Amino acid sequence: MSTDILKLAKQYSLYSGCILFTFGFIGNILNILVFTQLRLFRDNRTAFYLTVESINNFIYQFQTISVTILTLTYGDDATQRSLGWCKFRYMLSQILVLTSYYTLCLIAIDQFFSTNHQFRLRQMCTIKLARYITFISICIWIAHGILSGCFYDIQGSLGCVISNPIWQQYISSFFYPVLGGLLPIIITSLFSLLAFHNVRRIVRRQIPIARRRLDQQLTAMVLIRAVIAACFMSPFTIYRIYITKFPVSQNQSMQYAIARLIQSVFLSLINIHFSASFYIFLILSSRFRRQVRFLLVKKCWQRLKYLFHLNNNQINPENAEAFRTDLELA
Repeated sequence: MSTDILKLAKQYSLYSGCILFTFGFIGNILNILVFTQLRLFRDNRTAFYLTVESINNFIYQFQTISVTILTLTYGDDATQRSLGWCKFRYMLSQILVLTSYYTLCLIAIDQFFSTNHQFRLRQMCTIKLARYITFISICIWIAHGILSGCFYDIQGSLGCVISNPIWQQYISSFFYPVLGGLLPIIITSLFSLLAFHNVRRIVRRQIPIARRRLDQQLTAMVLIRAVIAACFMSPFTIYRIYITKFPVSQNQSMQYAIARLIQSVFLSLINIHFSASFYIFLILSSRFRRQVRFLLVKKCWQRLKYLFHLNNNQINPENAEAFRTDLELA
């Protein structure tokens, strides 16, 4: 029975991992293109943060598919056979997960300040400051990940686990429930709601309509993203708190098999968080759909036609038309 459950867990991990990798690869690439290629989003701090998050999620997709391939090839993720991979895998996972979570927090905080009715607060946030904060944040999570990786070790039938009891207590009592759990959920949800409240009052201020529409669009996208992220993050966080406090040995065949199946399901939810932002924006924002359509048809397709000489007879200036259309998307 335990063998069948383990087989089911491996098959679920394989198929869900491949499907989510495919969707995540395409979605994160399109996110990066939309937020970097459209003039509407240039020098916009929220778009910058969303680009950073998409790049981070893109890297996470490759880390996840690597583990899936190892599991398919060797029957497990190989962390029980290589101490270096054991440390590196969990170190990289923590860096990418925390970078994603707290970049989402920075997005919500920045959106709150950029829509605030006080001009001083709006003026305080600049694209240069956003770059500095992002750089510092990533450095902090890299340092945290390296430190955490030092405490992972291979312990017999338990596999790759934290060997230091003090760090184990930190991980189970603070990292999973607070740093990687409640804190980013609370920060993102709170500031998204405050930004949404600001946007509802934005019509009373003398702000250009293009800027007003952009603020409304980005705030709605961030709020929806925050709610869905909280739903996907919570189950895995609860599971990791439990499994860190009560690790299951491979000698307990049935319990180990069930734990692996539960882990596979909750990991797939986390992977949805890293894969689905583009599709969430696409489904829930009609303006984002127009922006994606404009990017693919007016920019990417035109460049492909020019590259392969499929439109040699065209003499009309494309740049002026593209510029006008880009402004209309605002």
